[in-house]
Amino acid sequence: MYHNRPHVEDIRAMKKRSDKLSMLYVTTLDEAAAASAAGIHMLSIEGRFWSPEMREAAGNCFVQVGLPYGPHGPAGAKLVTAEDYLRAAFEHGAIGADCFYCAASYDIQKAMVDNHLAVVGHIGLIPSYITWTGWRAVGKTATEAVQIFAHAKRMEEIGVFGAELEVVPDRVAKYLTENTSLVMLGMGAGKYADAQYLFTEDVCGYGKNHKPRHGKVYRNLGPELQRIQDERIAAFSDFKADVDSGGYPEAEHTVTIKDDAFDAFLKAVEV
Repeated sequence: MYHNRPHVEDIRAMKKRSDKLSMLYVTTLDEAAAASAAGIHMLSIEGRFWSPEMREAAGNCFVQVGLPYGPHGPAGAKLVTAEDYLRAAFEHGAIGADCFYCAASYDIQKAMVDNHLAVVGHIGLIPSYITWTGWRAVGKTATEAVQIFAHAKRMEEIGVFGAELEVVPDRVAKYLTENTSLVMLGMGAGKYADAQYLFTEDVCGYGKNHKPRHGKVYRNLGPELQRIQDERIAAFSDFKADVDSGGYPEAEHTVTIKDDAFDAFLKAVEV
C-alpha cells in the first residue's frame, strides 16, 4: 500500500511550480523498468498490458492506465458503459494504477470522478474520434481553438485531473495550460504543456508506424532489434532443421538409466 511514487497532489504541485514532467508510453516490462531507472516521472500503459509485474517494473513512476473505448478492459472485457469503466478502473487500481485515461463521454468521466478516481481526458487530436477530424493538428483556427478550450473547461468542471493534449498549436496549448487546472500531458503540443509525452518506439527508434512530427529519436535501436530478430529466426530455423534430421537431441542432452535399473523396470512392468 505504501510506496515512494508521487500522488495526484504531487503532480498538481509540480504543475503549480512549473516543473517539467517527462512521460512515456510503454508496453513491455523492459520498457517500464528502463523508464523507472531513468527517472521518468509518468508512464502511460494500456489496460491490456497492465499487470502486477508491470506495476513492479514501473517502480516509482506515476502510472496512467489507459482505458480506451472497446475491448481493452481486464481480460479483454469491452468498455462501453460507465459501469464497465468503473469495474475496469477498480480492478486496475487494485494492482496499483495511479490514474486512468478515459476519452469517453462526459457522463462516463463524471461517474469515474464521482467514485474518487483520478481521470485523464484527451484534447486535440483524439485517435478514437479521428473520423471527425482526420489525422491533423486540431486548434489551428479560432473556432477549433475555442472548441478545445470549452472541452478542457468542461472536463475541469467535472473534476477530471489531467488531459492528453495532442497535436495542438503551441500558443493554444500554453493558454490551456495556464488557464485550466488540468495537468496538460503534451504530445506534439509545444514546450508549454505541463508534461512532454512520447511513445517509447519513437524515443528508441524502433517504431514501424508513421513517425509523428513531434517524435524524436534519442537512440536508434531499430537495426539492433532487427539484427536480434534475424538471429532469433536463424536459431529457430537451425533447431527445426536439427529436429527434422534427428541431430537433436544428442547424448549430451539425454538423461540415461543404468542397465540393471532398466532391466528391473522391465521385469516389474512386463506381464
